[in-house]
Amino acid sequence: MTAEGRTPRVRPPLARLARFTGRTLWSEWHAIVVDPVRRLARRGLSGLLLAFVAAFGVVFFHDIAQHPTGALWVERLGGVRAELPLWLSLLRTPVSLYVPALDLPVWAGITQLFLAFALAELALGRARTLVIAYATTLAGTLTARLMIALGPGWWGFGLPPEAGQVLDTGPSAAVVGLFTYLSAVRRAPVVFTLTGGSMVWESVAVPNLAGREHLIAVAAAIVLGLLHGRGERLRAAVRSPRPARRRPSRTPPPVPGPTPTADRPGHTKAKVSAHSLER
Repeated sequence: MTAEGRTPRVRPPLARLARFTGRTLWSEWHAIVVDPVRRLARRGLSGLLLAFVAAFGVVFFHDIAQHPTGALWVERLGGVRAELPLWLSLLRTPVSLYVPALDLPVWAGITQLFLAFALAELALGRARTLVIAYATTLAGTLTARLMIALGPGWWGFGLPPEAGQVLDTGPSAAVVGLFTYLSAVRRAPVVFTLTGGSMVWESVAVPNLAGREHLIAVAAAIVLGLLHGRGERLRAAVRSPRPARRRPSRTPPPVPGPTPTADRPGHTKAKVSAHSLER
């Protein structure tokens, strides 16, 4: 087949692929960047409250942990380990979001932290942002306890008991969960691929507890994103007014009233007698 004969067959698929890619990137740009920026212009800096609080909290706990006494109090307030009792881990988990991990650079992660909370707060709202951040972090923490309880084996799912002594802190699981949930709800495949792909690569390159928790955070965010669409449809169905059932109208029987005066024979006679007396 000549080159002239191949050209008409090759160009249409490539053109469709190019148009599809362009539409996808344009839609994702508007959903992830343009729409949050417009909301920021309307709300002002108050729309970034969670982002500022998260960044300030990480910097605050990082500076306190530089001193021995401060490090002890940071450990007591937000230090989570799988060997701790469950109630104590649950009590420390909200604070652990702001306690930076010891093996990760703090200042490099603040940019990702601020961006994740800023985009999520502008696109999802404060309440939902807090719920997603805490739910994904808690999912990773509880799953890590399950892995350690199972022990080594289980097709690579279990972990040795020594992993229970690893300090499990940092906002990285919340950041991963927010990016994944935002990309799932706003249908942003590029952000989803970058987030999920980087977590898979991290778990393969550095097989540690943090990498596994990040994968659990991605999975939890995907499930929450799928439930978000169903929840909206369910709430819409509940809010919609139900058609009222038509009941057969029951007309009450007529109540017998007094007989009209014209129909009473006695009344006519009395009227005639009174007329004769007047004469």
